[in-house]
Amino acid sequence: MTATVPLPRGIRALLLANFFSTFAYLGIITFAGDQVFAISGRELDLGLLGLAAFVPIFVFSPLAGTLVDRFDRRVMYAGAVAVEILLAAFLFLYVRSDPTSVLPIFAAVAGYGAARAFAAPASRAMPIDLAPPEILERVIALKALAFQTGVIAGPVVAGFAAVIAPELPYLIGTVLLVGVLLLLTQVTKPPIQQLDTPTGPLQAFRDAFEGMRYVRQNPIVFGAISLDLFAVLLGGATALLPAIAEKHLGVGEVGLGWLRAADGIGAASVSAVLASRPLQRRVGKVLLWSIAAFGVATIVLGFTKNYAVAFIAILALSGADAISVYIRSSLVPLATPEVMRGRVIALENVFIGGSNELGSLESGVAAQLLGLVWAVVTGGVGTLAVVALWWKFFPALRNVDRFEDVRLEPPPAPPPGAAAQQ
Repeated sequence: MTATVPLPRGIRALLLANFFSTFAYLGIITFAGDQVFAISGRELDLGLLGLAAFVPIFVFSPLAGTLVDRFDRRVMYAGAVAVEILLAAFLFLYVRSDPTSVLPIFAAVAGYGAARAFAAPASRAMPIDLAPPEILERVIALKALAFQTGVIAGPVVAGFAAVIAPELPYLIGTVLLVGVLLLLTQVTKPPIQQLDTPTGPLQAFRDAFEGMRYVRQNPIVFGAISLDLFAVLLGGATALLPAIAEKHLGVGEVGLGWLRAADGIGAASVSAVLASRPLQRRVGKVLLWSIAAFGVATIVLGFTKNYAVAFIAILALSGADAISVYIRSSLVPLATPEVMRGRVIALENVFIGGSNELGSLESGVAAQLLGLVWAVVTGGVGTLAVVALWWKFFPALRNVDRFEDVRLEPPPAPPPGAAAQQ
């Protein structure tokens, strides 16, 4: 049984680093949004905060992808985390000064977006790079579990910390990110092919174009990535949780922290099951049905004014999203040559950033125009419409049965200019 194969020390350190990183990020971002809403009182600003995080991802991801395919991915990840440490420390000092302007918070969140553009392709490629084939799907599931556990711990701990002092979540995040740097010293360099073409801005765009061309020509990869973009773009109601908590549910910081934690509790529960019993059959159909369940739960969240029902709805939508993330996070790297993995994941990061951050903007604008209830409900209905369209127009994705069906075995020859094994 693959479950009995012990995880290498470097992979264990990497998974723990991912947990600490997510813990810190979610705690900081949750209460950056809460701080912005407390200062301005406008739902639109919550959406604009998502835009501030997304624009740097869009701008820097092409460069990040080609760098991750050229250089040591551990160094890329560590450098991005070092930037996040500085930003977390800045937010700690700024919030401690009793701020009256949201602009410095927006600037810090934009900096986080830039750091994430480089951290995401490195951190997401490394488990696939390091994992032996017999435990690859288990490692992907454990990475999802580490992420979702961080999603739980970050907002809950930050919620209680914010009651003590509003600047405390940022101090906790700073300390955790320092821990991430220390853990990365325990991770070995992945033994992978890397590009050796000349570096430069023009070459970076050529490399990025290669990645885009590969995604567009692979219907499974293209279908999986674009499905996430459009479904979550329309169903990004969690960006409005500070407004939902205050206006509809009548709860404060601790209640908001638990609502954000529900997002992780549902996802972590599902991820734990997937880690022990990986999905074996009907992968494509399960992906589409899970996103449909996400849309239904979003509609329930939009209509309810009961805290318990809202909590359960968030559990359901996050559990469904965890299934989607697990499947997509397996399909995309498995169907991508290792020498292109950084570029493809960087491109996917734009889609993920687009779905999450632009989904936040869409939700904020819709709440301003339609009101809080209909902003959330119409997003859920739109998600169901996307599932119906992808079911019809992406049969290759829908009909994937096992993960092994898309595995590149043996790996294809690297594109011209790729280096030999490092």
